[in-house]
Amino acid sequence: MTETDDIIERLVSDLKPVPRHALRRRLALGILPALGLSLLLMLAIVGLRVDMPDVLTQPVFWMKSAYNTLIAVAAFAAVFRLSRPDGSEGRLFGILGLIFAAMAAVAAVQLMMAPIEAYRVLILGSSALHCPLFIIGFAIPVYAGAVWALRRAAPVDLRLTGFVTGIAAGGAGAWVYSWFCTENGMPFVLIWYTLGILLTAAVGAVSGPRLLRW
Repeated sequence: MTETDDIIERLVSDLKPVPRHALRRRLALGILPALGLSLLLMLAIVGLRVDMPDVLTQPVFWMKSAYNTLIAVAAFAAVFRLSRPDGSEGRLFGILGLIFAAMAAVAAVQLMMAPIEAYRVLILGSSALHCPLFIIGFAIPVYAGAVWALRRAAPVDLRLTGFVTGIAAGGAGAWVYSWFCTENGMPFVLIWYTLGILLTAAVGAVSGPRLLRW
């Protein structure tokens, strides 16, 4: 055995195999408690809608919830792929485009069925200015939890990983906010919820190269 072989042998002698699904467990450990924290913050700061029992019977509430949930789930799946050195975002942006297009179709149908005088309420509601800010606020704990998990992973494209993680956290934050939001306009959701998610993604793109460096 050469001296080089001896050095390599000593370097790898203490290595232990990584447990199967270790990364999935770490991501869950980082994301799920953070999502719970965001829910607690929502309850403490703004609270649930006072008409929640009635709201749960309305299709518009579940469409709003589904929009945010699908975005978060698709993006978190891409985050898992990006966390490995050979990973990529896969078909994420195509999937997100389909989700956005589906919500845009629903919003267009709602507008076509509504009188013109209702357009302002359906598009701007009464909370357009603070909706994206609340979404970012409720997304930050989830983003921080995901970053904590990813720091033990090995993403290569840190800006893209941060951007996609921001989309995922933004979708989760929007889902949390939807339990308080009283807006029933699908155009409102399409514009202002999406803006909140994209702003969180921008935070991820800017901070990712610094926070995810390994």
